Amino acid sequence: MKNITESESLYQDLELMSVSDILKGINHEDQKVAIAVQKSIPQISVFVIALIEKMKLGGRLFYIGAGTSGRLGILDASECPPTFGVSHDLVVGLIAGGDQAIRKAVEFAEDDMSAGWKDLQSFNISDKDVVVGIAASGNTPYVIGAIQTCNEMGILTAGITCNPGSLLAENTRFPMVVEVGPEFVSGSTRMKSGTAQKMVLNMLSTSAMIGLGRVKGNKMVDMKLSNQKLVQRGIRMLMEALSIDQEAAFLLIQKHGNVRKAIASVKQTS
Repeated sequence: MKNITESESLYQDLELMSVSDILKGINHEDQKVAIAVQKSIPQISVFVIALIEKMKLGGRLFYIGAGTSGRLGILDASECPPTFGVSHDLVVGLIAGGDQAIRKAVEFAEDDMSAGWKDLQSFNISDKDVVVGIAASGNTPYVIGAIQTCNEMGILTAGITCNPGSLLAENTRFPMVVEVGPEFVSGSTRMKSGTAQKMVLNMLSTSAMIGLGRVKGNKMVDMKLSNQKLVQRGIRMLMEALSIDQEAAFLLIQKHGNVRKAIASVKQTS
């Protein structure tokens, strides 16, 4: 099996290139990512359908990864509560080495085959839940060990990887393989591979939340109004949805603290 994510860059003597040429090269490679993700949409689609079914029955979504992959999972999970108004334990991101590894790499944490399952167990994971392994190489022991145990326990598994034929692709029920090709800097999977993972994660969480009814029209009606920018966005949503002026919308936001509830309250009384 060829490990594409470790293959040689298409560019040579990077240190001799001008800054402009370096940037153009990185950008040229980045343009390949969206096309690679597009080719994977059939794989992503069948998983999202299964994910929504599980979550409608009360299941949670877990992301598990190491290094950049783990950080991206945590990023996506952490943005679901403020964006869609869901609880913090509905989408959970786990990283090899624990929370300290979010900011600083924990040496050899990703090489522990049993640690991933132990981390999942701390959340009382069950066959109601769904686990998505994230690994650019598709061979990270921390992720593979967790996925294999989840399979044994009857827990629905999926994987995001950039290597076809990898252990992650072969061991998950729903593999999502995005072949982005060699990195600009050989093996630096925080680049194209990381971008691809981020794009897929955006697709998973956003489509799942739409499927769970957390979006109305194209608006984040359940977003948490945690700063002035979001309060103003909520006011604009109400002005548009209810054909009211800014002051009336502001009063509704103050009263209900939530766009969906404010809209519902007006419609109930009209």
